[in-house]
Amino acid sequence: MTRILIAASGTGGHLFPALAVAEALSKSWEVSWLGVPNRLETELVPKNFELITVRAGGLNGHGIRKFFQLCQLLAAAFKVFNLHRSKRIDVVFTTGGYIAAPAILGAICCGIPVILHESNAFPGKVSRLMGRFCNVVALGLPSASKYLAGCKTINTGTPIRSSFFAPQALPAWVPVGKGPLIVVMGGSQGALGLNLMVRAVTPFLLREGCRVVHLTGHNDSDLEGEIKHQNFVAKSFSNQIPALLQHADLAISRAGAGSLSEMAVCGTPAILVPYPLATDQHQNFNAVFAAQLGAAVIVHQHQPEDDVLRETLGRLLRGRLDKSGTNSDPLIKMKLAMLSFAEKESEETLVKILHEFI
Repeated sequence: MTRILIAASGTGGHLFPALAVAEALSKSWEVSWLGVPNRLETELVPKNFELITVRAGGLNGHGIRKFFQLCQLLAAAFKVFNLHRSKRIDVVFTTGGYIAAPAILGAICCGIPVILHESNAFPGKVSRLMGRFCNVVALGLPSASKYLAGCKTINTGTPIRSSFFAPQALPAWVPVGKGPLIVVMGGSQGALGLNLMVRAVTPFLLREGCRVVHLTGHNDSDLEGEIKHQNFVAKSFSNQIPALLQHADLAISRAGAGSLSEMAVCGTPAILVPYPLATDQHQNFNAVFAAQLGAAVIVHQHQPEDDVLRETLGRLLRGRLDKSGTNSDPLIKMKLAMLSFAEKESEETLVKILHEFI
């Protein structure tokens, strides 16, 4: 029996890739999961794996607060050190974030190999500071390597759910018709700035014959606003993202690494609206990577009354909406560019890497 500690916590961007790797492991692996109390992992992980929690956070404070955070980190690392010894852990896999710090420190003290996966084009603080102490840093996007001097890096892509690789039928609740299908993903918690921008341009899209599916997130109370139209559907959440992206002509989305990987596998052209308050502006880096390949267009968050998003939509959709068929279709080139950086065996590659260190 091979024993692995997986350290992943907080957001879906950290958890879903780790879950994909855990589920790809054979039954000869015993998985223990390191997380933080009251975070998303407490809902997702215990269904399949043993969850052990520690208190962990960033070192972002000053004075007494920063001293307290440092003490908390050292206490978590000591707990993980004892966990490594009591469970006889053979290898550690982490997807970064604050939980990675005590996991890596504990492993270093025990001489246990560590595989770190960094999904963003600009690595997180823990990856930048501690990646050099890991045996391998696996990259979701190859451009991250330039920020990880002294690290042994390998491009693996970011693991995503298996449902994205199987053809999916268009959900019955999606408007049917010949018009382009626009899918808007505001994030699981809601992205109010993005939602307001999209609501402002939705009447224009509907007038042009588009079909619009707007996933607003749970924290947006104005679920449908004033829009009532047969070609418009608003939902706070959907578990049918693979089907929506496979059938979408264009997505409007934040630029999280997980969402970008899902769009790449589905070949979904995108307008990316990076979250302006993201840590280290990492969504900007992700968006730039996709835009430089020609797979996406960046529209920075702006006031709803501005015309930037509407003008961008008009330019990208002109080929689909032009009844004469004389215009070229930029979405075709964007689709091919999206598919060009899709990694369809990320979890299998990461499992092979893990096998190399046991």
